[in-house]
Amino acid sequence: MSVYSEKILSLTGINALHKTQNELVSLFYKTLKYPMHGLCFSPYLDGQKPGSKLSEKQIRERIEIIKPYTKWIRSFSCTDGNEMIPQIAHEYGLKTLVGAWLGRNEAINEQEISNLIKIAKEGYIDIAAVGNEVMYRGDMTEAELLMYIYRVKNEIPKIPVGYVDAYYEFEDRQRITEACDVILANCYPFWEGCSIKYSLIYMKDMYARAVKAANGKKVIITETGWPNIGEEFYGAEPSVKNALIYFLNTQQWSSENDIDIFYFSSFDESWKIDDEGDVGAYWGLWDVNEKLKF
Repeated sequence: MSVYSEKILSLTGINALHKTQNELVSLFYKTLKYPMHGLCFSPYLDGQKPGSKLSEKQIRERIEIIKPYTKWIRSFSCTDGNEMIPQIAHEYGLKTLVGAWLGRNEAINEQEISNLIKIAKEGYIDIAAVGNEVMYRGDMTEAELLMYIYRVKNEIPKIPVGYVDAYYEFEDRQRITEACDVILANCYPFWEGCSIKYSLIYMKDMYARAVKAANGKKVIITETGWPNIGEEFYGAEPSVKNALIYFLNTQQWSSENDIDIFYFSSFDESWKIDDEGDVGAYWGLWDVNEKLKF
C-alpha cells in the first residue's frame, strides 16, 4: 500500500456519498499534501481565451501556484505564448506533456507542429501530444492527422509521441492507435451523464477499454474531472460535494493502481462558457482569481 493510501481514508464513490461536505474538505486538504501525478494547465486569465497572447509573467505566477501539488503539467498549444510553458515548467522541476493544437487552419497547424518539434529538441518536452480531440471534432481526416504524428515521431525519435482523444476513439481508429507510442485518453463520466454514485466505476471501465485498445502500450488519462457549478447533465450533477468526491476517488485510485492521470483542471476558465454552457467555467481546483476552492 502506498504512503498516500496509508494516510488517506479508504474512499469509494458509494461510501463517499455518506460523508459530510466538511469531512470531504478535510480529506481534500490531506490529499493535497501528496503531489498528484499531473494537472492540466489553464494559462488564460479571466477575460482571455485561446488566441489571446500569454505573458511569461502570468505563466510563471500560475505555475508557482500549482507547483507544490503536482509532478507533471499538461499544456495544450505551442503558439500565442503557450510555447513558453514547457521551459518554465522545467525550470520549476515539473515534467511536461506538451500538446500541439491542431484544427482546420493549415497555417496554424504548421506553426504548432514546428514549435512542438523545436521545444522538444531543446529538451523541454517529456511527452509530446500531436493534436487534441481532432477526430472527435471532425477537424481533419485520419490520414491528415497521421501525417502530423509520423512527422513528429521522425523528428524527435527519443521522446514518446501520442495523440489525445476520448478513450473510445482508440478502439475505433486502430491506425491512430498503432501510430502512437503512448495512448493519451480523455475519460469523462460527467460528459456521459453518469451519476456521481457510479462515476468511479465508470471511469475504471473507460480506462480498461483504452488499455485493451492499446494492446500493451502505456495508457495515460490525459483529462478527467468534475465541475462544482452548473446545470445538471443527464444524471451528472455539478456541486461542490460531487467535485470533491470525484477528485478524491480519482486520486485514491490513481495512487493505489499506479495510473497516470492529468486532472482537469488547474484553474477555472470563464471562456469555456461559450462552448460548454455555464458548467464549462467551473472545472478548476482553483478559481479564476487563483484561490484554491473548497
